[in-house]
Amino acid sequence: MEAHSGPTVDLMSRWNELTGETSGNEYAARFAALARSGKDVHGEARFCAALVPAGARVLDAGCGTGRVMIRLAELGYDCVGVDRDASMLAVAREQAPGLPWYQVDLTEFEPDLLGSAAGFDLVVAAGNIFPLLAESTEATVVERLAAALRPGGLMVAGFGLDAAHLPVPPSITLSEYDDYCAAAGLALVDRFATWDADPYEGGGYAVSVHRR
Repeated sequence: MEAHSGPTVDLMSRWNELTGETSGNEYAARFAALARSGKDVHGEARFCAALVPAGARVLDAGCGTGRVMIRLAELGYDCVGVDRDASMLAVAREQAPGLPWYQVDLTEFEPDLLGSAAGFDLVVAAGNIFPLLAESTEATVVERLAAALRPGGLMVAGFGLDAAHLPVPPSITLSEYDDYCAAAGLALVDRFATWDADPYEGGGYAVSVHRR
């Protein structure tokens, strides 16, 4: 399914409203401190590695400072990272200059922008990507990311559903997200409560796996 045209105006994302897109160093420092304290900061990468074999092509959509993608690259995955926040990408490029990082608004994302055709084995959207999008662009982003998948490819998204799990007011339900995925040609495969694959039995955070 081809992605339809994105918005004709630059809608401010909730992430932009929250951070001003200047928080890359602060964001990276927070996770570095967690890692130094002994916290596991690689749950998302481990989850993804259980879904597709090493060597698979992975798109990190909303890659931020690159924490997930850098770890996947270390594990042998062929990764590409995209994000609209220049401050986050600056950190990612400093930490892993040899990896491909692109500044792209997900509402306007097309694989051609990366100089390659569609064909990702996995698209991962970690870090509350969907609740932090600009209002009413969620369906567009799902459609554009789905179009980047090869047939049989997987899309994984983890995001909060209530105020306890989000830095902004809740803006998308699982039912709405599933509807957007279905409209983009994706079928729900499984859903978990955490990146450690705990069963989802309701609650304020979900990790959803859909297949094209």
